[in-house]
Amino acid sequence: MVPFEPRNGASASDAGLGEPARPIRVFLVDDHALMREGLRAVLERRENVEIVGEAGDGHEALRSIEAAAPDVVVMDIAMPGLNGIEVARRLRAGFPQARILALSMYDDQEYASEVLRAGAAGYILKDAASSELVKAIEAIARGEGYLYPIIARKLVDHYVRGPEGIRVDETTGLTAREREVLQLVVEGSGNKETAERLGISPKTVEVHRSRIAAKLGITDLPGLVRYAIRRGIIKP
Repeated sequence: MVPFEPRNGASASDAGLGEPARPIRVFLVDDHALMREGLRAVLERRENVEIVGEAGDGHEALRSIEAAAPDVVVMDIAMPGLNGIEVARRLRAGFPQARILALSMYDDQEYASEVLRAGAAGYILKDAASSELVKAIEAIARGEGYLYPIIARKLVDHYVRGPEGIRVDETTGLTAREREVLQLVVEGSGNKETAERLGISPKTVEVHRSRIAAKLGITDLPGLVRYAIRRGIIKP
């Protein structure tokens, strides 16, 4: 998908009256260190990009992003503990000036729809060419949206087909805490471990699990796992 041109038709260098534009401040979030190293190696070769920080999970990202003050957050969707979709929701509420480019290995329309609704400005696949990644970052830094071509086609196809297309669950009614509990449960944490990781009591975890089951209409663990995979909360 080719990004839209800025409405005023001016380039970044025009705005600076011939002076070099400030580098785009980028923050990297991925639970695989090798992936972060690869992204950093690609982006550090660009004079118009500055890496201002990185995180290996969603919680670390939320603790670090505001202090790093990035323009663009390049973030994996499926991370253990706190997934990228939930991080996007919280950043949109608490630090909306950081625009998010979702990074995924899945060319799935539901994954893309979910993270875009959560607040991401773009979606790109991990196997995209480095030039495509840079193009996406530059577009998002300019205030535009960006979709990897195959994802753009699938989203258009879905909306063209309407109700008979791929079903997208617009809302679940789950609270932020219930979404955290859901992710930990489907990742295999029991009530006691979930309680310890979230700093709440096992009884409170049980209450959250009951509410999750009621809201989703899913009472068994395999059903919750299938739901979490469809929504991009965990990897298949």
